[in-house]
Amino acid sequence: MGKIQLMPEKLANKIAAGEVVERPASVVKELVENSIDAGSSWIKVELEEAGLSLIKVMDDGEGMTEEDCVQAFHRHATSKIRTEDDLFRVRTLGFRGEALASIASVSRLTIRTSPGNQAGCMLQLDGGQIQQKDKTDARKGTEITVKDLFYNTPARLKYMKTIHTELGHVTDVLNRMALSHPDVRFECHHNGKRLFYTSGRGDLLQVSAQIYGIQTAKKMVAVKSETLDFTIDGFVAKPEVTRSNRNYISTIINGRYIKSHLLNKAVIEGYSTLLPIGKYPLAVLQIQMDPYLVDVNVHPAKLEVRFSKERELFEAVKEAVYIALKNERLIPEGKKTVKPRHPSYQPSFSFDQSSSSQDTRNKREEPTWNQWDRIKESNAREDDIQGEDGNAIKHVSRKTESHQEPVEKQSDLEESQKNTEQGNETRDENSRIPEMEPIGQLHGTYILAQNEEGLYIIDQHAAQERIKYEYYREQLSRPTEDIQELLVPITLDFTRKEALFLQDHLEQLNQIGLFMEPFGENSFIVRSHPAWFPEGEEEETIRELVDQILETQKIDLKKLRNDAAALMSCKRSIKANHYLNKNEMARLLNDLRACDEPYTCPHGRPIIIFFSEYELEKMFKRVM
Repeated sequence: MGKIQLMPEKLANKIAAGEVVERPASVVKELVENSIDAGSSWIKVELEEAGLSLIKVMDDGEGMTEEDCVQAFHRHATSKIRTEDDLFRVRTLGFRGEALASIASVSRLTIRTSPGNQAGCMLQLDGGQIQQKDKTDARKGTEITVKDLFYNTPARLKYMKTIHTELGHVTDVLNRMALSHPDVRFECHHNGKRLFYTSGRGDLLQVSAQIYGIQTAKKMVAVKSETLDFTIDGFVAKPEVTRSNRNYISTIINGRYIKSHLLNKAVIEGYSTLLPIGKYPLAVLQIQMDPYLVDVNVHPAKLEVRFSKERELFEAVKEAVYIALKNERLIPEGKKTVKPRHPSYQPSFSFDQSSSSQDTRNKREEPTWNQWDRIKESNAREDDIQGEDGNAIKHVSRKTESHQEPVEKQSDLEESQKNTEQGNETRDENSRIPEMEPIGQLHGTYILAQNEEGLYIIDQHAAQERIKYEYYREQLSRPTEDIQELLVPITLDFTRKEALFLQDHLEQLNQIGLFMEPFGENSFIVRSHPAWFPEGEEEETIRELVDQILETQKIDLKKLRNDAAALMSCKRSIKANHYLNKNEMARLLNDLRACDEPYTCPHGRPIIIFFSEYELEKMFKRVM
C-alpha cells in the first residue's frame, strides 16, 4: 500500500470544521446565513452556556424535503452552485456546502424541516453520522439544534474562552447580521433571557439604534450615493461620536458583512480632518454591486473579499461619506438636555412583548424622542426599549440635526424626509456656522459669542488653526507660477540616507513650488520657493515640508499638502492666554464661517461648543 491515501469522510469533515467552526459564534453565523438564504423573515437563536451546551436556530424559510435534508449533510452539497461560472456571480451568503457537514461532525445535531406543502423531515446526527430519521409535522421552515459542541474534539474545546467572551462573539455576529438584513426579524435568547431583538421592518437606522443605542442613532447622518458600478447607502456618526478602534465600521457588500481594510480607510478618509487623532468613526454602509466585481471565495469564513475595481470603490465610499458630513451642521451641544413639549405627559403605550397581531402593532402610537428619553430616565429596561414598539425610533432618527426643538410625530415619514432634503438644498452656505456676536473672552483662550439660539464657546487657537490650514492647503495645491526668487540661497544639510531619498524626489518637490538642487555630498540649496511662505520663516517652513517627506518616506502630494498645511497652521496660530478685542474676535469668526470644514481643527478637535438657551435655564433652575 502506498504512503498517500484518501482520508475517511468523517476525518475530512473534522478537519474542515477547524476552518469553518472555530467557536459557537461560527456555528450561529453559518446557520443564520442558511436561514437568510432560505428567504426567512424571522430568525430566532436560543443559546445555553454561550452555545457550548446548546445552539438552536429557528426560521420561517422555505424549508427542505426529506431528500434534500439528507443530502445537505454531505460535504460540498449545495443548492447555490451548479457550474464554475456560478462561482463568479454568487448572490447568496452560503455557497460552498461545507457548513452543515462540518458542524454536524463536531456536535450532536437535530434538524426538523418542512417545505410546508408536505410532511417534514427529522434527522438526528451524532458526530456527523445519521442516528435517526423520521417524518414530522413540523411547520414550514427549519429548526436546527446543536448540542455538546466539540464534544468529540476536546483539544479544540479547551481553547474556548469564558462564557461572557463567547457570548460576546455570538451577539457581535447577530449584530452584523441584523445590520446586513434589517428586513429580517432577529431574536436571541441566552439561558432563557432575551438578549437581542430587531423588528424586521427594513429600517437600518432603527436597527442601529437598537444595537448602538438611541442617543448614538440620533447623531447619525444618512449616506446615499450611486455611481455606474456601486450603490452606497447607510449611516455614519457625527464626528462627536467616536470609538477607540475600527471595529465599529460595518461594511456590507451585497448583503454580506465583510472586513476590509480598504473600505475602513475610505470611511476614515471621508471624515478628512473631522476626527481626533487616535479616534475612529461609527459607520454602517451597505454597498450594492455586480457580483462579477467581487470575489467572495478568498477566505475560509467568507469575511474577506477581493474587488476588481478597488480604487473606484475606495473613491466612491470616501466621497459619499465626505459629502454626507459636509451637508450637516456639526456643532456639538454642551449638554444633552431635551426640552419636553408636554412636561406633564406620561407615556401610556404598552411594552407588552406578547405575540400580538401586526395590525395592532402598526396602530400603536409612536413615541417621540422626548418620550424615549423620559422612559430611559425612569429606568425602563433596555430590552423593553428595544421591543416591538421599536418603530418609534424610525421617523425621528432621520431628522437633520439642528438646534430647534424635536419634531413631533408625523404620519408620513417620506414627506418629512423630503422636506428635510429640500431644506438642505436651500440652506444658505454660511448657515453651517450661524451668525453670532462675540461678547467676551475666557482666560484669553475661548471666545464667548451669542445669538438668539443660545451661547457658543469657540476655541480661538483651533479656529485660527482651521482657517490657516485651509489657506496653506490651498496655496500648496496651486500652480507654481508665483515664485519668490532668493538673492541669498538657503542651504540645508541632511544625512546621506536623507539626501539620497530627496534626490530621487526633486521633481515632486518642484510640483509644490519648492525648487531644490544638490550642493555638495549631503547638502541642498533652495534658490526659490512659493511667494506665500511667511516672511522671516522661509527656512523653517522649507524644513517642515522636507521633514514631512522624510518622515513618510514617500511622496503623496495630496497627503503631503494636508500634513504640511496642518503642521504650519498649528505653529502659526494664536495660542492660549492671548487676549483679543471684539473686532479681532469678530474677524476670526467671520473667517471661520468662510471655511469649508469649520467644525474641527486639522487634528479633529472641536472648535465650537453650543449651549441652548433652554439648557442654560435648566442649569440655573429657571425651568423645571
